Amino acid sequence: MDPAVFRDVLGRFASGITVVAALDGAEPVGFACQSFASLSLEPPLVMLAVGRTSTSWPRIERAGRFCVNILAEDQQATCVALGRSGADKFADVPWRTSRHGTVVIDGALATVDCRLAAVHEAGDHYIVTGEVVDLGAQENGLPLLFFRSRYATGTFPH
Repeated sequence: MDPAVFRDVLGRFASGITVVAALDGAEPVGFACQSFASLSLEPPLVMLAVGRTSTSWPRIERAGRFCVNILAEDQQATCVALGRSGADKFADVPWRTSRHGTVVIDGALATVDCRLAAVHEAGDHYIVTGEVVDLGAQENGLPLLFFRSRYATGTFPH
């Protein structure tokens, strides 16, 4: 199968964008992730897909906990910063430590604090499940979306 065709066809599925982040010692570590979903209510679980080549994931996995930050429509710069490799990704990203010792991005539309539950090999990715230990959300705001390799925003009824 042609990878370009695969990416083009699957790129037609609009998704929200998250930043998965934790602390490695006192240093924030994280990455932008659009492959995220709720998985189970009992127990409360979420799942995400992480590329095997990620240099951030081993550091987050070692921490054993992470926060999924659901980005708001005005956080495209945050997504770009956390989507790149190397350098200090958090240099221009305002964040704070959650009471569970994870990294919360200021202004995120919602946050999902997790304890690492399981990691499964899946092709060139890992499927990660997290047990939800805490949640938070803004009352107002809209999500940052990704569609056909471009950022998008939308309006939704309340």
